[in-house]
Amino acid sequence: MNEHDSEKLASALRDEGYVPASGAREADVVLLNTCAIREKASEKVFSELGRLRELKKRKPHLVLGVCGCVAQQEGARIHERAPFVDLVIGPRATGTIPPALARIREALPGESPRVVDLEYRDDSIRFPYDRIRREGAGAGKAYVTVVEGCNHRCTFCVVPHTRGREVCRDLREVIAEVRSLAGRGFREVEFLGQTVNAYRDAEGRDLADLLAGAAAVDGIDRIRFTTSHPAQMSERLMDAMAAFAPKVCPYLHLPVQSGSSEVLRAMKRGYDRDGYLRRIEGLRRRIPGISLGTDVIVGFPSETDGDFEQTITLLEEVEFDSVYSFTYSERPGTAASSLEDRLPEAAKLERLGRLHEIQNRIQLRRGAAWIGRVVEVLVEGPAKLARTEWSGRTPENRIVNFAGASAPNRLEKVRIRARSAHSLRGEIANLPA
Repeated sequence: MNEHDSEKLASALRDEGYVPASGAREADVVLLNTCAIREKASEKVFSELGRLRELKKRKPHLVLGVCGCVAQQEGARIHERAPFVDLVIGPRATGTIPPALARIREALPGESPRVVDLEYRDDSIRFPYDRIRREGAGAGKAYVTVVEGCNHRCTFCVVPHTRGREVCRDLREVIAEVRSLAGRGFREVEFLGQTVNAYRDAEGRDLADLLAGAAAVDGIDRIRFTTSHPAQMSERLMDAMAAFAPKVCPYLHLPVQSGSSEVLRAMKRGYDRDGYLRRIEGLRRRIPGISLGTDVIVGFPSETDGDFEQTITLLEEVEFDSVYSFTYSERPGTAASSLEDRLPEAAKLERLGRLHEIQNRIQLRRGAAWIGRVVEVLVEGPAKLARTEWSGRTPENRIVNFAGASAPNRLEKVRIRARSAHSLRGEIANLPA
């Protein structure tokens, strides 16, 4: 989501005549697009601002801005900690950046106008898609925002404050964008939303309808969507995922956050352990080969040893293919921030380490089942660790690094020869045409 927001920011600036600089030292404008989901991410912003302060002293004409969720969360307080920042723009006000930059750059000598815009604009979701220069998703894949904001009130989450209430795009407009992307050679689209399966346009059409419309677009080979909420993982949506396979990829990221119904109730997630497992069973019954990812928070204020053990047993029962796990991070303005945090940080980290160890074993075991298989890989680009090799993903979202002659945006048949906990490795299969 942040990558796609950055694509929109960069596109808006290019429309005004700006071109990318090779680095901050060569830039006239530096914008930090920020995330506030965890405390560590927020603090990284102020660390980076500290590094940019010296550059701003040497280049007084440099315009320095903070955009995104930290901007929304901190607002004018950013100027208290970093008075050299010129503009603070929330994620629902990105369309105001070009005029804000013009105002700052046209100021008289000696003036230092600051711009703070934290308004929640419903039209922020309607950035003209034909202006977006898509560079963040990798060759052949494009992100498409379909819903912005979140109406849930999970006690640990700052997103409703930083992103605002839900607003959805018209289905016809989204499908027009998908057709445009297919015409430009993109083979994969990924629909985005803070709660993407909450999508419902003004005429009542939901994500299942959107999948049906996108699957009918010639030239699009793969469709994904993220991030979903278990409470809105409906039977109708699961049916659509199965009905429009293989275009709708057999992969779903479905954050569980905890395996304990007591903790889920304290988090106000809107489902319990059994309800989550019923959704997993429903998905696997309809799509037997589906790969599943999730998010887990360790050390929520009310989490007991028994609660944590229930999270471990849920991981062992479901056997997720990927897990993003973090220790609980108190976020300002959330209901959980007023709860007593009974668990010391060392205990949280100990639990997290145990979770990582168990999940790595699960992923290694599940990865072994891929050895010897021939899989379809959409090539994204050179592999990160071996630049002579290529890297891409299977429909199940498995990262595959492989040897052989290829190019970005190609679909390759790759025979898997080895696996690690987080990726597969192989070579282009010599199969008859």
